[in-house]
Amino acid sequence: MSWWQALILGLVEGLTEYLPVSSTGHLILFQRALGIAEGEAANAYAICIQAGAIVAVLGLYRARVASMFRGLAGRDDDGRRLLLCIVAGFLPAAVLGLAFNDWIEAHLFGLWPTVGAWFVGGVAILAVRGMRKDRDEGAGLALEQLAPRAAFLIGLLQCVAMWPGTSRSLVTIVGGVLVGLRLSAAVEFSFLLGVVTLCAATGYAGLKSGSVMLENYGPLSLAVGFVAAWLAAVVSVRWMVAWLQKHGMAIFGWYRIALAAAVALWMISGGGGS
Repeated sequence: MSWWQALILGLVEGLTEYLPVSSTGHLILFQRALGIAEGEAANAYAICIQAGAIVAVLGLYRARVASMFRGLAGRDDDGRRLLLCIVAGFLPAAVLGLAFNDWIEAHLFGLWPTVGAWFVGGVAILAVRGMRKDRDEGAGLALEQLAPRAAFLIGLLQCVAMWPGTSRSLVTIVGGVLVGLRLSAAVEFSFLLGVVTLCAATGYAGLKSGSVMLENYGPLSLAVGFVAAWLAAVVSVRWMVAWLQKHGMAIFGWYRIALAAAVALWMISGGGGS
């Protein structure tokens, strides 16, 4: 992998990680378009450069993170409750991710499964928007009012996003709205839950396939991808929060459907190599 391929993949990861469009699906697409062969090293690289996006959210939401650390020390009740909710939301993915990770990599890390997930997710976004069209986007619970039981339900939905193309952000934001959070609170919880989930996934991929990844691509490619993902995620998260406050999620639904159709046509015409 050249430095410019790593730069492109890092930018794609950072821009799409927290948008409800599936960063993994986009990375699979760009890897194939750049001629990077699928396999253990490519899959591990796509996961490990998520660390850059994790750092971006830790910086942007450092006040919430600090509150949770104070809660852990017994000095912040809201922080302690939020930390319990994060743990409750993470548990389903921790259990099911370990159980099904190898099967998912073997059967779902391909463009056709990703195209299907993009399309279904796009339809879901538009359907949820239709159900909420007469509802004030500011209505609902604040993040401080989220209960661990509701967070666990969001975590169960997050497991659906193990299918590349589904989008972890999509299912956790929709899950948050369905359990009663206002949209802005659902987005914030999705980002914070993502830090823990992505840390676990990155650590697991690094331990399992890090040596293969470094042997194939080298440390420079990993470093370039990390920095690019970090900077791109900062821009992406800030833009998404501002956009959702004014316009909602419909644009992402139409984008997913259009992308699924475009990539399907590309594949049918002989692109992608699979």
